[in-house]
Amino acid sequence: MTERKPVLFEPPSRRSVRVRLLLLALLPLGIALPAMVAVLASWGGDYFDRLLVTKVRADLAVAHGYFERVSDGLGRSVEGLAGSARLVRALTLPAKQQEAALADLLDGARAAQRLDFLHFLPVDRSTQLAAIWPVIGAARQGVARTETEIFSADQLRQIDPALAERAVTPLLATANATVDQRVVEARGLLLHTAAPVRDARGVLRGVLVGGLLLNKNLAFIDRLNAIVYPDGALPLGSAGTATLFLDDVRVATNVRLFQGERAIGTRVSAAVRQAVLDEGRTWLDRAFVVNDWYVSAYEPLLDSHGKRIGMLYVGFLEGPFEAAKRSALGVVVGLFALVMLVAGVFAVLWARRVFKPIERMHATMHAIENGDVGARVGPVGSHDELGIVASHFDRLLDRLQAQATSLKRWGESLDAEVAARTSDLEQAVADLKAAQSQLVMNEKLAAIGQLTAGVAHEINNPIAVMQGNLDVLRDILGPAAEPVAPEIKLIHEQVQRIRLIVAKLLQFARPQDYVGYLEPVAPAPLIQDSLVLVGHLLKQGNIAIEQHFDSSRHVLCNRNELQQVLINLLVNAIQAMPEGGVLRLIAEDWDESDMPVGLRLVVADSGAGISDADKARLFKPFFTANKTDGTGLGLWVSQSLIERYGGRITVDSLAGRGTRFAVWLRFEPLAVERPA
Repeated sequence: MTERKPVLFEPPSRRSVRVRLLLLALLPLGIALPAMVAVLASWGGDYFDRLLVTKVRADLAVAHGYFERVSDGLGRSVEGLAGSARLVRALTLPAKQQEAALADLLDGARAAQRLDFLHFLPVDRSTQLAAIWPVIGAARQGVARTETEIFSADQLRQIDPALAERAVTPLLATANATVDQRVVEARGLLLHTAAPVRDARGVLRGVLVGGLLLNKNLAFIDRLNAIVYPDGALPLGSAGTATLFLDDVRVATNVRLFQGERAIGTRVSAAVRQAVLDEGRTWLDRAFVVNDWYVSAYEPLLDSHGKRIGMLYVGFLEGPFEAAKRSALGVVVGLFALVMLVAGVFAVLWARRVFKPIERMHATMHAIENGDVGARVGPVGSHDELGIVASHFDRLLDRLQAQATSLKRWGESLDAEVAARTSDLEQAVADLKAAQSQLVMNEKLAAIGQLTAGVAHEINNPIAVMQGNLDVLRDILGPAAEPVAPEIKLIHEQVQRIRLIVAKLLQFARPQDYVGYLEPVAPAPLIQDSLVLVGHLLKQGNIAIEQHFDSSRHVLCNRNELQQVLINLLVNAIQAMPEGGVLRLIAEDWDESDMPVGLRLVVADSGAGISDADKARLFKPFFTANKTDGTGLGLWVSQSLIERYGGRITVDSLAGRGTRFAVWLRFEPLAVERPA
């Protein structure tokens, strides 16, 4: 028995065992911890959002309570004054003294209560206004009533011209708002009350009516905001806002525009308007307010008839809370990453005792495969199961070495292995030939591209000379050139046509440098222009043209590129009908799942059709279908142009029944590659 030689080297493949064991140890932790982070992020984010909604719901309740308290206070103050002895005494004075006493009393009360107006209406005057002013009608029935109403500019002017002037609010363009052709809001949102005035005998003498105009009432809205969001009420640097809406227009707000001015005259988004004003729901969600995202609450304001006439809004900036949420999530993710790192380091250090015996056994097997039949694991310094396995492995190798002579019997199996390797080699040779064919094709395309670019550049020089001399000729001849103006124009058009052809050649040579200007293209003019360009071919054969324009959609693309594709298909269709036939051109809508996607252009001929074998290679470069005058690049270039816009070209053909090419174009390109 030969002497055992412990293996002192480790082949490069040793790391595979280490990686597998580490994955076995760390994979459960690597799956469990990220899953916990994901669950925590999802649940925590949702819970955090619910807390914000709960907060703004409570804020709205406070704002609603303040609005009702102001409304009730207004009603009580006017009702108290209507029943006061001072007012009754003033009404008993002679006419001249009565007017002065009432003016002093009402002006003082209006200033004390900070009302915008306070008027006493005698019985006859209140009778006239009762039909159009519900609170006055209620007061005439002996019931004091406080309501919020919308007053027209004329109604405000009848109360006080200054109120009508203050109510005028220019409407500002607001993103996401519903379309409104108005440029100014002249109506007023009025919080008003009326109470009956009776004399000492209980006889109705008139109605006392007073109120506040909420339009541009900055003191009212700032006070409401201070009550809902006092200093320090919002953490993290957020800011609270409050707004009163007349319909969907902000008439009193502390929301700021970019210039620092109040956003009076801006409008609420269409989604909030529909939910609150149209459906009567309370909005409790995030919303984009003028120029930022806010956690928002909107509730409808109702008039005396229960009609929704405006909204009460409170909300606070969402950004600081979102930043705090992301920071908290980042801390959690960082802690989990730290735990993963510590666990990984610990697993690596602890698993080294497992790695070493396995790696040495693997190195021994590798050495024996390389011809070192005397390689052995040797002592591993471990007395556990792995140490026992290493010892048994060495004894097994000893037995295998003693039985080496029996390996000669395996010659036949080696022959089979050689045959299998020979088959693999033949397959590799076949793959190499296919790769060589593809390489030849690529070289051919590259050579044609270089040749095309060179020819195009060479043509550009005489074109420039022709164009310049043509301009000089027109300038020198001046009016004398009028008799030949059509010929000069024709020369100019042909020069431009040569330029377009040169541009197309360069586009073929370097397509990435010629992604053209994108513009809306209509199908009907495009098809008509293309028919003009192939008119000389149509005249050569007995070909009838059928046009069906069932779509008026426009697609965003380069007109010249799309016309190039269409002309290529037209030329192919004309060549497919040498004995004449019918050429059908169709423009129709492209819809999927009842949703508009784009436009479909169809070019169909009544020719002999295309065989299945040719159809499979139709869009391959240099495939010409046995045409002597073709290059085999037309359909390949056309498909490349259309696919660059996210579309496709499909073909439907049966031998003897004609061919139908369909160009599928989206409204807008999915991704147009542009040169860097």
